[in-house]
Amino acid sequence: MPINQPSGQIKLTNVSLVRLRKNKKRFEIACYQNKVQDYRKGIEKDIDEVLQIHQVFLNVSKGQAAPKDDLLKCFNTADMDEIIMEILKKGEIQLSEKERQLMLTKINNEMLTIISAKCINPNSKKRYPPTMIHKALMQLKFSPVVNKPAKLQALEAIKLLINKQVIPIVRAKMRIKVVNNNSQLSGDDISKLENLFLTKNITEDPAWVCTGLVDPVSYRDLVTLCEGKSILQVLDMAVIDDSDDKN
Repeated sequence: MPINQPSGQIKLTNVSLVRLRKNKKRFEIACYQNKVQDYRKGIEKDIDEVLQIHQVFLNVSKGQAAPKDDLLKCFNTADMDEIIMEILKKGEIQLSEKERQLMLTKINNEMLTIISAKCINPNSKKRYPPTMIHKALMQLKFSPVVNKPAKLQALEAIKLLINKQVIPIVRAKMRIKVVNNNSQLSGDDISKLENLFLTKNITEDPAWVCTGLVDPVSYRDLVTLCEGKSILQVLDMAVIDDSDDKN
């Protein structure tokens, strides 16, 4: 006598889940965990490479597929790809303990590398090794989490390190070059630009060119002023020896 399996029941094992709550209902998709990260970074664009099965579930472990009525009510669409992409972008990645530890280690190492590259000891003008930064962050009880990009956490950690000064640390300056493209910058624009430079070397023949050091926090303002009017070049993301730039 044949055994009839309930419709909507799909057995899946060894999966990583992405879970999203919407309108008091929980929806899950079964994915390859490393591919989820690649998708969120824009490296992987094919959702079929991310998904273990092209299906939205109420409960993956029980193989309970989400009814179409629930999907339509909560997502206002019956387009499965559109729903899956929303869950991929906004959902929380559910990791096993081993996966979580591996991911935390990866994020922590990436975060420490970013901080080491962007910051210096203001006294020695040298970068700190990641191990020393790690000890300082442990002292401040700062720990990485798996649901935030390493770069964002690095910026948060840098702000904390600078505010608390458990070690002498500052953001390394950026060396920037701005060329007044076809003289489109007004006198007021040039004045504002010059004020954003900590040190500067200006030439005006044949075109107005300003080269010097900028605090990283001013970079966004610099981009806004230059956009569509001048050429902006980043010559060095993190200057270690700034002796040549001092007036």
